[in-house]
Amino acid sequence: MPRLACFDLDNTLIDRDRAFHDWVEWWVQRKGLGPEAVDWLHEHDGGGYRPREELFAGMKERFGLDADVAALVHAYDREYPVFASIDPAVVPGLASLRTAGWRVAVVTNGGVVQQSIKLERTGVGAVVDYCCISEAVGVRKPDPRIFKIAAAQTGATLVDGWMVGDHPAYDIAGGIAAGLSTILIGNHHPTAASPDRVPTHHFASVLQAFPVILAS
Repeated sequence: MPRLACFDLDNTLIDRDRAFHDWVEWWVQRKGLGPEAVDWLHEHDGGGYRPREELFAGMKERFGLDADVAALVHAYDREYPVFASIDPAVVPGLASLRTAGWRVAVVTNGGVVQQSIKLERTGVGAVVDYCCISEAVGVRKPDPRIFKIAAAQTGATLVDGWMVGDHPAYDIAGGIAAGLSTILIGNHHPTAASPDRVPTHHFASVLQAFPVILAS
């Protein structure tokens, strides 16, 4: 069976932090708010892990916004991902794995609407075999079942496969629990000394992961 290479999406294949920053600048200006609102959003974003309902409830209270929280979240899910950006070499890198016989899956925690827009706009969705979005499959990383779903959907084996991502607790620990070798990208989250979070490799960019997987 072909082997499986799994990739996280945010701050792995795409620059999530830059996308959020660009959206914040646009949104704050559109709402007629000042620099304080920009700083507040960055301070309370939690790297994207704070629930958006909490984020916008706090924003509404702090700055007296008229729209209700549900409407703000609904708009965010469709506006923010439009700002997603990607290194031009990422799409060819993913394609090179498939050319070499690998099955490639995006395995991401998040909502279907938001993540689907990112996948389409960046071109990632067109060059992978399967996009496994947690909201769609009902399982979130680090639960190893999400990797088994990706393997089943791509007709691949997890044996001698890889998980590449930016989060030690979700991507690395989850990949290890599923029996995958792992590559940590960047330094977006604190790393722990726990053995279940120690990656096989740690690189600054996902571009460094492609040749390692190809050579394995």
